[in-house]
Amino acid sequence: MRDGKNECGQEKPLHRTDYGIIGAKPQSEIVAEFAAFVSPGKVDVYRALGFDAVPGRREGVYIWDLEGKRYVNCRSSGGVFNLGHRHPSMVVALKSALESLDIGDHMLLSEHRAKLAARLAELTPGDIRYTFFTPSGGEACDLAIKLARGYTGRPGIISAIGGYHGHTGFALSAGDPRFKKYFEPLMPGFKQVPFGDAGALERAVDETTAAVIFETLPATAGILIPPDDYYPRVREICDKAGALLILDEVQAGLGRTGRMWAIDEWQVVPDMLVLGKGLSGGMYPISAVCYRPQIDEFLRRDPFVHLSSFGGADLGCACALAMLDEICRPGFLEHVSEMGERFERGFSELKEKHPDLVSGWRRRGLMMAFELKEDRLGPMMTYALGKNGVIAVFSDFRPKAMQIMPPLIIEPDEVDFVLDAMDRALSLMRKMLADGVEIPYIP
Repeated sequence: MRDGKNECGQEKPLHRTDYGIIGAKPQSEIVAEFAAFVSPGKVDVYRALGFDAVPGRREGVYIWDLEGKRYVNCRSSGGVFNLGHRHPSMVVALKSALESLDIGDHMLLSEHRAKLAARLAELTPGDIRYTFFTPSGGEACDLAIKLARGYTGRPGIISAIGGYHGHTGFALSAGDPRFKKYFEPLMPGFKQVPFGDAGALERAVDETTAAVIFETLPATAGILIPPDDYYPRVREICDKAGALLILDEVQAGLGRTGRMWAIDEWQVVPDMLVLGKGLSGGMYPISAVCYRPQIDEFLRRDPFVHLSSFGGADLGCACALAMLDEICRPGFLEHVSEMGERFERGFSELKEKHPDLVSGWRRRGLMMAFELKEDRLGPMMTYALGKNGVIAVFSDFRPKAMQIMPPLIIEPDEVDFVLDAMDRALSLMRKMLADGVEIPYIP
């Protein structure tokens, strides 16, 4: 202690109990602090969208800002909050784990990592057996690409135009120019084909192709749905060329489509399945690459060729096991399908009522794209929905497609609230357009 202060210059001791307090400052001050020390650019964007609010209380499908306004979260952080915010089972799981666990040492063996991997081997398609854990979906996609190159000894990676696999090195190289154009030159050996076009893929795959990596349903491209025969043909093309098939279900997996895995619709087994976001029920960062036994031949030669300090943290594994118990409960996936059908009936009514603004929709379970007539309407709809108590965003690579991805636990009355809010938002948009209101600028 020096002059009554500790080594960090603080007046009171370092031991504190107020780290999780919500609303210690007024919302306006927190927004200013975020702009001053985190990202002024993001604050500018949020203000343009009319959503310079700070989440405070959060529970179930709802969040409240620090001024008390309630929102239904139809963004769910891309699926992180599949079970909603602070699901009681997840809170219990994390609190219980904290009684005896920390993150663990990634270099050592782990009881909880083994238990979670065994559970995933039971649930994943076909003969997928092994799992390597990472903290984020981007790192998981990076690892999947590294495994493909290491196992096949080939350099080529093919991905979809408009695909998104994260912002890290290999994952970024497999993505859309929207995010990678500023960071060139990127990794060599990557090329892209139109999603859903099996002929284009067949022409692109050759003896240098290590893997094809697709989001099973590309979310950032507007939740695209391929032709019925697409994935069986993709599997055949990869097998014929000796290339691996990597499916990124960071957003589409874990019940989001009303099936455990989105690829189950096509009954195709990938060589690797990438999981993330919802894997820990929104309580602790954990993602995974699950892969077939033959791929482990590469890692057996050097089991430490890829390391991740926070990958497969014991706390995250405990949360993930509790999350899997929840989505495996009888009736859970049926509920997801029923709520998706309820949304679809509402979308049909909205299109009939607002034909000048609404083009249509695409849906699998509660992974939904609500398509507007023009790209410029996406940012406006995001703004108008926020004014009506719903958080939802437009797709980066297809701005006219609104992503409607509520927590999978959403109930019928909450679905109806969202649909009513969408109706009011469309009416507000029509008025804004008639009044010549400037469309929010989003970079």
